[in-house]
Amino acid sequence: MTIHDPASIELRPKLVGQRIKRTEDPRLLTGCGRYVDDITPSGTLHLAIRRSDQPHARIKSVDVGEAFGIPGVVGIFDAGDIEGETLPALPTSRMKNYYATPIWPLARGKVRYVGEPVVAVLAESRYAAEDALELIEIAYEALPFAIRQVDAVAEDAPLLHEEAGTNVIISREFARGDADGAIAGAPIVVKGTFRMTRKTAVSMENRTYLAEWDKRRQSLTLHSSTNIPGIIRDVLSGCLGLSGNHLRVIAPDVGGSFGGKGSLYPEEMLVSVLARKLGRPIKYTSDRLEDLSATSQAFDELIEAELAVDNDGKLLGLRADVIGDIGAYSIYPWTGALEPVQVVSFLPGPYRLEHYRGRVRGVLTPKPPTGPYRGVGRPSSTFAMERLIDMAARKLGMDPVEIRRRNLVTADEFPYRTASGIIWDKSAFQECLEGACEHANYEGLVRERDRAREQGRWVGIGLSSYAELTGIGTRISVAPGMPINTGTETSKIEIDATGAITAAFGISSHGQGLETTLAQVIADELGCKMEDVEVQHGDSSLVPMSSGTYASRSAVLAGGAATMSSRVVKAKVLKAAAYLMEVPVEDLDASDGIIRARSSNASMTFKEVASAVYSQMGRIPREQREDLSASETYDPFLGTACSSTHLAVVEIDPQTLGVQIKRFVVAEDCGRIINPMIVDGQVHGAVAQGIGAALLEEIVYDDKGQFVSASLADYLLPVATDVPNIGIVHIEADLPNTLGGFRGMGEGGTIGAPAAIANAISDALSPLGIEIDTLPATPDRIFRLVQAARARSTVG
Repeated sequence: MTIHDPASIELRPKLVGQRIKRTEDPRLLTGCGRYVDDITPSGTLHLAIRRSDQPHARIKSVDVGEAFGIPGVVGIFDAGDIEGETLPALPTSRMKNYYATPIWPLARGKVRYVGEPVVAVLAESRYAAEDALELIEIAYEALPFAIRQVDAVAEDAPLLHEEAGTNVIISREFARGDADGAIAGAPIVVKGTFRMTRKTAVSMENRTYLAEWDKRRQSLTLHSSTNIPGIIRDVLSGCLGLSGNHLRVIAPDVGGSFGGKGSLYPEEMLVSVLARKLGRPIKYTSDRLEDLSATSQAFDELIEAELAVDNDGKLLGLRADVIGDIGAYSIYPWTGALEPVQVVSFLPGPYRLEHYRGRVRGVLTPKPPTGPYRGVGRPSSTFAMERLIDMAARKLGMDPVEIRRRNLVTADEFPYRTASGIIWDKSAFQECLEGACEHANYEGLVRERDRAREQGRWVGIGLSSYAELTGIGTRISVAPGMPINTGTETSKIEIDATGAITAAFGISSHGQGLETTLAQVIADELGCKMEDVEVQHGDSSLVPMSSGTYASRSAVLAGGAATMSSRVVKAKVLKAAAYLMEVPVEDLDASDGIIRARSSNASMTFKEVASAVYSQMGRIPREQREDLSASETYDPFLGTACSSTHLAVVEIDPQTLGVQIKRFVVAEDCGRIINPMIVDGQVHGAVAQGIGAALLEEIVYDDKGQFVSASLADYLLPVATDVPNIGIVHIEADLPNTLGGFRGMGEGGTIGAPAAIANAISDALSPLGIEIDTLPATPDRIFRLVQAARARSTVG
């Protein structure tokens, strides 16, 4: 015990809310990160995959030719060679009218998209394996197919999965009130068919997997560039017939995901099966072509929607029919319902709306499966709804800000149940709108736009307001109807005999800075030094249920679990310190690793207390001694709403028809902010990705089912010069029902930016009568719209 001068003791300011530098960055920026591809055990065999070049075909034969003559080739496998080694993964759902397509390591009998794995080659080097692939001949019998979702929904369309009996494996309807009647009787109706084309996540680190089989323990360790290690462990346990304590999935440093690494892939199954079969480590690292052609994709929803408003701009009714192109398989574990069903469930957005009907069909087409992608469903739904809002405002002659102001849910209406059944607990819908307009000086921007138009320039202003569910608890699953629990998070915190603090979680960071933010929460709640906290994650063995990081859940759920565990451990620390210091426990405070007595000058460090509890014989009586550890699980049940308004100013070059973003502002309510610097970084990155979706990124398949945007020369990404300085307004609305007051926020930029940019482009082209209904708004698309508008004008 130490005696301090009370005048010299100041409690450290709270860390939550401060711009703390990320503790992960020193190792990542100095090249000391450890990724799956950095791990190569002795005896590793490298896997290369011969993929289908056919969109839909029966596999007639596989001829390995002289492939075994390549030095270093150890094995060549097709589906028949690993028959009986694994069961398929089935992405089940409780939804009616749903079919779960089985997922296998290699194509069985036929292929269903260009890029599907067919033959695996193992060799001492990836070079040898790649050389062997060139000598393998696969004979196919081409089968008919429908590449577009509008054709695949037809009753006579060729079937990708005959056992399903249909290509439409998902159908759902949300309804409240009388949407048909509201639209029929409305004075103003606007409608359109909207589409955000197919995208893919393009992470800096390609997907990579390494499986090791321990013959002594008869156990498997899979190192995977995944953000769901626990879910992968659980499904492989069933597929391979291994108990959880004989199967471990580790996600080390992961170089980005954006959702693309958040599902089970055939390659993960394949390396696991082959490692057990051969008893050697098996490693697979995809190249960029493979990542573009075989990583899960996103969007590609056709949304036919109508919105009815009265003469005062009040929303009366909304009706939508959606066809979602989900690709060739229903992805594990999220199912094919993940993207299309969320489009119709989130379509009403943050608006007050009594009458709604949304119908959706998810249809199989010969393309890679659609799966998680930053924003999931909400970029498309926000795009459609915000375009309709602007179209209605233009038809009424009303300012786009004013029509939103009149229809956004207000503070006294929370909690608000949307027309699709989603509950917005409480969020700053109106405040975000006002915050963005004030920060951007909206009235001044309108005057500048009008002056520019007088000069013949094509300048436009666009807004988008949205709400999203984050930190979803056990009331609903992240993916509609999915039976896997995604609504809880466990934190195990322990202090060892040296005073070091270890905090283990089931989350798996892939760039969010969770090691920093969770340490901030723990340091504040426990009263320890932040540098004494080691946050462990990305390992299925750390906690009983390690589901991962996705759906803007980790700050809410892991932050809540960390708060609960920290409070339990703190109570134990203070109880031990009270005995050692001979003062009532109520008299103690803990801050910055020191426990202090208010009524005296006495204090002890966490290290001194831990030493007394664990190492010093007899310091604390046996009946009073407790391990300084706790494991607590948090369930926010409903989850919480994050909301935002985005404002974009664009100018279109009349000669090149290129779009330049001149100004961008985000006003976002993500609740109590843990680390503003990290929040700003998430906003910047997500808006950049949203700009890519709005202007550049597009996966293209031709009518023959071939992938024609198969490189980064064809699949265009935003670069630094495409992204303007982004003004950010933080609105920390009170959130009393979620532990810590945290909301998720990492997906917002991809949700709000495309719609705001589309509205800005439409505003710029409004003198020509042009409305944007398809993204990305490439120069070619804008050229065609301008040509058509001028042709109409000439005819008129």
